[in-house]
Amino acid sequence: MNNIVVFGASGQLGHCLKDFAEKNKISSVYFPTETEANILDNDALTKVFDTYKPSFSINCAAYTAVDKAEDDRELAFKINKTGVENISRHCAANGSALIHISTDFVFKGDQPTPRNEGDIAEPISVYGETKLQGELALKEILSKHFIIRTGWLYSEYGNNFVKTMLKLGAERDELKIIADQTGTPTYGMDLAACIMHIISVNSQDYGTYHYSNEGVASWYDFTKAIFDLSGTKVKTLPIKTSEYITKATRPAYSVMDKSKIKQTFHLEIPYWRDSLSICVDRLKTK
Repeated sequence: MNNIVVFGASGQLGHCLKDFAEKNKISSVYFPTETEANILDNDALTKVFDTYKPSFSINCAAYTAVDKAEDDRELAFKINKTGVENISRHCAANGSALIHISTDFVFKGDQPTPRNEGDIAEPISVYGETKLQGELALKEILSKHFIIRTGWLYSEYGNNFVKTMLKLGAERDELKIIADQTGTPTYGMDLAACIMHIISVNSQDYGTYHYSNEGVASWYDFTKAIFDLSGTKVKTLPIKTSEYITKATRPAYSVMDKSKIKQTFHLEIPYWRDSLSICVDRLKTK
């Protein structure tokens, strides 16, 4: 397989990619540290590309603190837009294709139908806007790109909703969970497998794609499944978004249409609850 470099290797998806590479004995994937591969440091990026000479680069590096971004606009734009510009230019100069991870938050989320790649992006948060600007910058600079929008990402690694709920479920008798925001959970190991599949077939079907697990759930549905599968006994109460105020506005409906990625790369995508079961089992043995 071609040389592959992962930016943002210390994050949740970076860990999933490393796990996948190790399990499948893929030795040509490199995971430089955040300092070595600082996406805001062009000298560091030059060194990374000179050292590893990647045919594919994967950008998992991102500012993902959705609420914090409302007050920290400058840093969010720096990482999610300027950082993407920097990687894109280095990819262009070195003949590397780039797989860039984006988000369902580029959509307004006010229509109860799955979004496809051609739908108008209208972000309603600073985070969503920074990610959209990163996409647009990438498209301007580098033709050899795959933008993969995903959402509700969880895994055994990093901080995520599943791990938070398991922790809270063990500490509390009752939890109130939002029931009127709808999307689809995405297991990080499934997304990692999808990314590596795209690389393995050496595809030149560049463009924007949507990926999550199959099915639809509210945060309440997701939480109930986490507790059911883990055997956690805690009372869960459904509430409305209006009862849980956050700094950033979230899309009410962020289900994505995955027809394009399935047809283009002949993918079979697991149902969200099946993948959640695998993750919960793995967390139990950790």
